[in-house]
Amino acid sequence: MNAAPASNPLADLIAEKGVLLADGATGTNLFAAGLEAGEAPELWNESNPDKIRALHQGFIDAGADIILTNSFGGTRHRLKLHHAQDRVFELNRKAAELAREVADKAGRKVIVAGSVGPTGELLVPLGALTYEDAVAAFTEQLEGLKAGGIDVAWIETMSAPDEIRAAAQAATGLGLPYVYTGSFDTAGKTMMGLHPRDIHNVVDGLGQKPVAVGANCGVGAADILSSLLDMTNADPNATVVVKGNCGIPEFRGSEIHYSGTPDLMANYAHLAANAGAKIIGGCCGTSFAHLAAMRQALDNHVQGPRPTIETIVETIGPMRNKTAGDGSDAPRRERRGRRG
Repeated sequence: MNAAPASNPLADLIAEKGVLLADGATGTNLFAAGLEAGEAPELWNESNPDKIRALHQGFIDAGADIILTNSFGGTRHRLKLHHAQDRVFELNRKAAELAREVADKAGRKVIVAGSVGPTGELLVPLGALTYEDAVAAFTEQLEGLKAGGIDVAWIETMSAPDEIRAAAQAATGLGLPYVYTGSFDTAGKTMMGLHPRDIHNVVDGLGQKPVAVGANCGVGAADILSSLLDMTNADPNATVVVKGNCGIPEFRGSEIHYSGTPDLMANYAHLAANAGAKIIGGCCGTSFAHLAAMRQALDNHVQGPRPTIETIVETIGPMRNKTAGDGSDAPRRERRGRRG
């Protein structure tokens, strides 16, 4: 496979700073700002742009080096659930423009990453979506994000290797550098059976390597650190992303709350850096305050020994899943449909 482009804004900033801080939750923070359950966050790019700007500004003020656009569900397959499948280009372009506007006023380099989530469809032979149609859907979304000024395509919360590959092919076809992350939420693997150690090989032969690969979302901070160890063991030289949930999701009545405190997320950031992650962020439940604690942790970080599972559990708390390497079949966890 050919190498990733020698120079792109994300790779350049990693080379300059060593470890980057990515942003936190989109959904959690937009719900706090008034988004209703079942409402498409992407529609807020046009109806509530000030709230999207405030989301990005909050993460930049907390110290984020990377902000993700409000476009996770921006394919026509997701938007059709809200009768907006004919607005893919404009909604994604607006998502990128809003993030770009805020990032460009930061007074320092902030990477704008175009968030691309799963289509929600199963690919052939398990479902009706062909690989070619998936590439076309991701291309349509990324055309809008590119027009709005993203620095990198950020393919996230993926389960199926073929869907990762389709999104990566779409990015490559548009000349965009790209990152991809899986959600290892099912017995330590993705719902479609991808093991963390195999994340590096998903796009072999495409012609352009990713800038980074890794994990996001999942079930909790301890579990995603276990996945990180698997990924960095498999390829110690890879640029690896870890963007974990803020502790563990807990239902309180009909509401989901996350158990992570700012101190816990600071410890998670230290452990992630010691385990070899080059991009560290938060996913569901991660607020501006959590991210600020992670920023302080990384700014004060002194590289320590590579953590063990025992160290992770002692520091962060128990794992919720069986690990991917123990051959067990843990019950499948219901996947949340939206990042953050």
